Amino acid sequence: MRIGEIAGLVGITTRAVRHYHHLGLLPEPRRLGNGYRDYTLRDAVLLARIRRLTELGLGLDEVRDVLADDAGRELVDVLEELDADLARQQGEIGARRERLGVLLEQARAGRLPAEGPVSPGLAELFGDMARASERLPGPEPEMAARDREVLTLLETVVPEAEGARLVDAMRTMAGAPGALERAYEVYARLDALADAAPDDVRVEETARALAELVPDEVVPGDPAELDDTAVAEVFFADFSAAQAAVLRRALRIAAERAR
Repeated sequence: MRIGEIAGLVGITTRAVRHYHHLGLLPEPRRLGNGYRDYTLRDAVLLARIRRLTELGLGLDEVRDVLADDAGRELVDVLEELDADLARQQGEIGARRERLGVLLEQARAGRLPAEGPVSPGLAELFGDMARASERLPGPEPEMAARDREVLTLLETVVPEAEGARLVDAMRTMAGAPGALERAYEVYARLDALADAAPDDVRVEETARALAELVPDEVVPGDPAELDDTAVAEVFFADFSAAQAAVLRRALRIAAERAR
């Protein structure tokens, strides 16, 4: 058989056959007097086996290991490992589809937050915030949108369990009577400090009001962490000097309260 004939018989391309030769998976057949490769039935059987193994999901290095052990012992080991890996992927895909289903439901109902996609818990919190902002006499404070961006970032970068704990704490806080109304009052006061100096008298008042809303679960164990240059540069970079002073002071007040 010529290379095109064996490739057509097995259902692969001639390029794949040449690639398998290059990798050493398929031995070079004898050549005819005109220089063409002359493939046999044995070559076709080997090519068919390579195709079946790759269709199962094995990489070519794994295929080489399997082919090196004709007794099949290593094939069992590789297939068991592949089965376990596929089961893990199936579980991950199931969890992702479940989360996607929630997001699709929110999107179809027009309830997907602009910061999304986020977890269902955070989406519910943002929904509560949206309903609270609709009751405001004027536009939503800019700091409210900034807060949602920070929460979205934190949920993404922290470990999953830590992110869930953070969201649960914020939802508990938001569920307290009048909590969201007070939060939007603080957001407005923070907006008013956008061009203020860090020693503005309103900084301390706003910090104390904010500290009353901060759940103990989101307070850093060591307030000195707030003085870390890298942390401060990332977290406070988008806030004005007075707003950053409020946040630092509020977290210190909350940390002292949580002791």
